[in-house]
Amino acid sequence: MRAIILAGGIGTRLAPYTTIFPKPLMPIGNMPILEIVMRQLASHGFQDLTLAVGYLAELLMAYCGDGSKFNVHLDYSREDEPLGTAGPLALVPNLNETFLVMNGDLLTTINYSSMLDYHRKRGAIATLARYQRDVEIDLGVIESNSDGWLSNYIEKPTLHYAVSMGIYIFEPEIMAYIPYGQRLDLPELLKKLLAEGQQVNTFEFNGYWLDIGRHEDYEKAISIFAENRGDFLPPV
Repeated sequence: MRAIILAGGIGTRLAPYTTIFPKPLMPIGNMPILEIVMRQLASHGFQDLTLAVGYLAELLMAYCGDGSKFNVHLDYSREDEPLGTAGPLALVPNLNETFLVMNGDLLTTINYSSMLDYHRKRGAIATLARYQRDVEIDLGVIESNSDGWLSNYIEKPTLHYAVSMGIYIFEPEIMAYIPYGQRLDLPELLKKLLAEGQQVNTFEFNGYWLDIGRHEDYEKAISIFAENRGDFLPPV
């Protein structure tokens, strides 16, 4: 199976670390988050991996090599200018079978095999993983009518959202919607599919998931990984 890992972003929210260091190589325990991702994918049968690189690509390529130390075959697709999260897919050759796309900075216990099976069962052109995120508002929220009269007061509510995990499975037909050499983000691609009448599937996941894009999330990921290492890494 084929998987494309998006590893070309600048990672501005993790500055100053990412000024000289690509975010996917940020260490979680004694290894980069990208290595954890690749070892997880390999354990689920994704043996052909492509790193979509751009910013500080040389450092990523020097560390990962041909992927043999992670038990995968690894190649690279390099963008000369930022193309967003979906645009780089147009640069990847031979995407003629079902393939997975994901961010290279995710700490999760998702079962990629189960997601792939669900995608195939549903027969959709695209499947994205979703996660329930609860957001606490530490303020009193007021509601008022058009004349300014108070209609409701909610003290420190918790809002509930289904959010994208940054993990997708696509059929090769998706490539017809991605123009070559033009910037396009994955949310825009999904909206384009819906506008064209395509059915987009979602896969609900209730385990552990964390995007390490912010400093507080990165610190939390280090702690969680140290306490639950066996949940994230397949047996050697």
